[in-house]
Amino acid sequence: MKLGFIGLGQMGSAMAANLLKAGHELTVYNRSAAKAQPLVQLGAHQAVRIADACRGEAVITMLADDPAVTDTVWGEQRLLATLPQGSIHISMSTISVALSKRLTEAHAQSGQRFVAAPVFGRPDAAAAAKLFVVCAGDAAAIEACRVLFEAVGQRTFPIGAEPSAANLVKLSGNFLLAAAIEALGEAIALVGKAGVERSAYVELLTSTLFQASAYRTYGGLIAERRFEPAGFAAPLGLKDIRLALQAAEALRVPMPTASLVHDRLLRLIAQGREHQDWSAVGGLASEDAAAS
Repeated sequence: MKLGFIGLGQMGSAMAANLLKAGHELTVYNRSAAKAQPLVQLGAHQAVRIADACRGEAVITMLADDPAVTDTVWGEQRLLATLPQGSIHISMSTISVALSKRLTEAHAQSGQRFVAAPVFGRPDAAAAAKLFVVCAGDAAAIEACRVLFEAVGQRTFPIGAEPSAANLVKLSGNFLLAAAIEALGEAIALVGKAGVERSAYVELLTSTLFQASAYRTYGGLIAERRFEPAGFAAPLGLKDIRLALQAAEALRVPMPTASLVHDRLLRLIAQGREHQDWSAVGGLASEDAAAS
């Protein structure tokens, strides 16, 4: 497929590389042009402007937040103005439900198609093409995109015709991860201060009660206090929990645990630790308890 890819951070660069390896013709764009060079060496074309990446059958955006997506989509020589009619904008970013609805309406008015397809997985999973893709939108558009999802992920989960549903599911999943990080941190602080070896404790948990990969990954990071370099930086985690709370308020769904982890992430950033992985929230309980 001939497509564009906009946003070459840790996740986007890995995903774009896997699309190239799968044989797709790729034009890439990033505000910091130097980040495109490794992909150019793999055969990608480098776009000088956003518009230059929006001439194909589809364009993927993998951007940090709502403002970055909004700036990329709207305006002269931007995505919405240059994507051909019938082409598909695939947003794989973690964005708000409100922005997803706005994108759906805007693309429909322009004769384009919009698919929301956020992913679960950290940079190592992106590099290994082992992401989980949650997608929603027009069934025919999703089917057209399936070959792309298969190039970057190990499984695709279509969940409906309304794109914003995929964004809500993604936000709910990140809320659950943040809650697990906080709970793991508190439990590790408790047993650690009593003298139990932290890594052994995590091995016990993840071999018995909590065998999910998230507990294994984050439990290990917390036990080893391995919060740098960040695979998912704390400000991104704070953004996602804030968006989950916004969606919850719109739906009138109380989420007291989300409010708690929001404040824990805010505390981490207030301490000047925005460069750390969001799993550093799991280390706060040990700091509170003065546990070594």
